[in-house]
Amino acid sequence: MAKEVFMPKLSSTMETGTILQWMKNEGDPVEMGEPVFEVMSDKINIEVEAYEEGFMLKKYYNVDDVVPVNTVVGYIGEKEENVPDTPPESTEDSESDAASEPEQNEPAAHGTESSSVRQVERGQIRATPAARRVAREEEVSLSDVTGSGPKQRVQQQDVRDFLQNAPKPPKATPLARKWAEDQNVDLNTVEGSGPVNKIYTKDLSAAQEETVSSEPDRIPVKGVRKVVADRMAESASTVPHVTLNSDVDMTEAIRLRSQIQDKVVEQTGSKLSYTEIIMKAVAAALKRHPSINASLSSDQQEILLHRDINIGLAVATEQGLVVPVVPSAGEKGLTALVKESKQLAADARNQQLNPQQMQGGTFTISNLGMYAVDGFTPIINQPEAAILGVGQMKETPTARNGNVELRPLTTFSLSFDHRIVDGAPAAAFLTELKQMLEAPYELLM
Repeated sequence: MAKEVFMPKLSSTMETGTILQWMKNEGDPVEMGEPVFEVMSDKINIEVEAYEEGFMLKKYYNVDDVVPVNTVVGYIGEKEENVPDTPPESTEDSESDAASEPEQNEPAAHGTESSSVRQVERGQIRATPAARRVAREEEVSLSDVTGSGPKQRVQQQDVRDFLQNAPKPPKATPLARKWAEDQNVDLNTVEGSGPVNKIYTKDLSAAQEETVSSEPDRIPVKGVRKVVADRMAESASTVPHVTLNSDVDMTEAIRLRSQIQDKVVEQTGSKLSYTEIIMKAVAAALKRHPSINASLSSDQQEILLHRDINIGLAVATEQGLVVPVVPSAGEKGLTALVKESKQLAADARNQQLNPQQMQGGTFTISNLGMYAVDGFTPIINQPEAAILGVGQMKETPTARNGNVELRPLTTFSLSFDHRIVDGAPAAAFLTELKQMLEAPYELLM
């Protein structure tokens, strides 16, 4: 008997997943434990493995499709076994329809639809399975079709009427269509030189040479980019941010790094960066200022003071910003922090982070010291109480003992949630952090 392949629910907050790629095509043999498809949610990528063996009988969704969790995305079973042409109705959809609609029979459309056909509702588009099949075969978006059924449900005839009234696509050779698709060229804007204005590839080349487009390139806001956008917008709009800035003299931190660098490389195979030194200092300061190592409960009725110090590191990747977490950072030495932070950063850039590596953070560090950025206002990584932004190290004239000297200063910017932390405790934490980095040897004790 054919077995369903579901969109997994990878976390308690996950509602949808984006299909990044299929490892199996329809008709391919599948062994138990083999990856079938790759899904992205909450800024991570996960390969979904087969729990059955057999053949890939059906795939209902394409790459980049956003699919609700627990939805059937395909079937695995014996060769030639029959499976539905359209995705089965999900449990949640069935319950919703049962609760909101009385049972009713719909008339057959041109003899192709049975009155007992179950209709599928996905998102805001309601359509019969036959209508979905025709729309898929004819490459019609159901959102463009007006439904004539109950509650504007799209019928098969609605799709056919739409096709009949829709403007006919321009004639073009297969190669010209492929070229236009790859170059994102609208064939409706190109004049063909062939019979009945048929478009050839030479027409596309000529049109591109003649047209200097001022239209911007368009990048879909989806996947990691959408997750980052949604979370940053939510944090900025719901959390009362306050940011404190302090210039830290990194002279002694530079000296400490140079003195222990060889030992760290010998033990870890990686170089000690200022990020690990700052992380060690932050963990030590959080121990002395537990009100900063906090978060607001989900009902916003309690402040949670965390015993563990789990520090998130903001990492920029080609897909967007991710924040892997170094757990129990307050209990680890510099060599351990170097190993873990370097591995997490590599996993992030290679899209190999798992959900556990991105959960449980209690404080976040965002280091832009490698760029020409003096200071910035970081946005809090909810539900944490605070985030530390680190700017570039810069030789700056500084007054010392009545003289002016050039000293390597770095601007530290602490953004905190004023619902959880008041200004004075936040200022005390930032002052303590500054003192630790200006006399960092006690961090080794």
